[in-house]
Amino acid sequence: MRSFASDNNSGVHPLVMEALNRANSDHAIGYGDDPWTEEAVRKIRNAFETECEPLFVFNGTGSNAVALQLCTRPYNSIICAETAHIYVDECGSPARMTGCQIRPVTTPDGKLTSDLIRSYLCHFGEQHHSQPGVIYISQCTELGTVYKPEEILALAELAHRYGMYVHMDGARLANACAALNLSLKELTVDCGIDILSFGGTKNGLMLGESVIVFNPALKKEARFVRKQSAQLASKMRYLSCQFTAYLTDDLWLKNARHANRMATLLHEKLRVLPGMHITQKMESNQLFLTMPRPVIDELLKTYFFYFWNEAINEIRFVTSFDTTEKDIEELLQSIKKLL
Repeated sequence: MRSFASDNNSGVHPLVMEALNRANSDHAIGYGDDPWTEEAVRKIRNAFETECEPLFVFNGTGSNAVALQLCTRPYNSIICAETAHIYVDECGSPARMTGCQIRPVTTPDGKLTSDLIRSYLCHFGEQHHSQPGVIYISQCTELGTVYKPEEILALAELAHRYGMYVHMDGARLANACAALNLSLKELTVDCGIDILSFGGTKNGLMLGESVIVFNPALKKEARFVRKQSAQLASKMRYLSCQFTAYLTDDLWLKNARHANRMATLLHEKLRVLPGMHITQKMESNQLFLTMPRPVIDELLKTYFFYFWNEAINEIRFVTSFDTTEKDIEELLQSIKKLL
């Protein structure tokens, strides 16, 4: 099966699988006191060019929950786009784990701006109201759009002015870096991000993410929050060794560039077909569009993909590091035939 539903559906990159096989030798001390984890921590600090605190966890929801717990107390509120993963796709886990109120903001393209959130920055010091504590952004957004550095920096400056933190969900951060031709540091540390969920599962890893703590004020409790959140792996080496492979010879960037390139190819071929309407600016490896419902229904018999807004026949195609030009051409031929 070749899927365009999500980059989560792709396989594991061979170099990552090799790293897992190398780590699967002899015994090693658990819970991160092993040479693979030490090497992965060094790799991450080198990649982001800062003395950050990387914490390896099992999955994306867990990484967001850990990061947001570090930034908040239960009386805080978390400001995010109404399309945000923590608001739509995580079954209320961040709200449950933090105890915080989540304040969704309507956006046209999935991106928060200072103007959009300014009205939510109120009631500071009033005991009857949740206290704004965190601005959460996704890079790339759930609509496939990409924050530019100046946009992130503006949000961070606003948040810090009010004593708040900024948490970036970087499940597709690699795709954003590839789209903007910028480094990991330039899209995070240099923009004032306090804490990052650094994902790789969508870009060639088997499983796992890393919560990367940049703000020194958040480091003290980080390991305790990870443990209490059931995100501390005993056989840590199998999570961490993947990041060593991922950050060696820019594998993360090569994979993301390929995924983005395949999405661009699909976009260019689809947008000229009759009955097609691209609904979001195509900036990464996600493509949002509408097409006639009979075509969608027939296509679903052969391909797996998701509706984004079924009421208007809007669907989403996502390309991966292992999507091929043949995959794109076969999908296009199927659509053309149905049209």
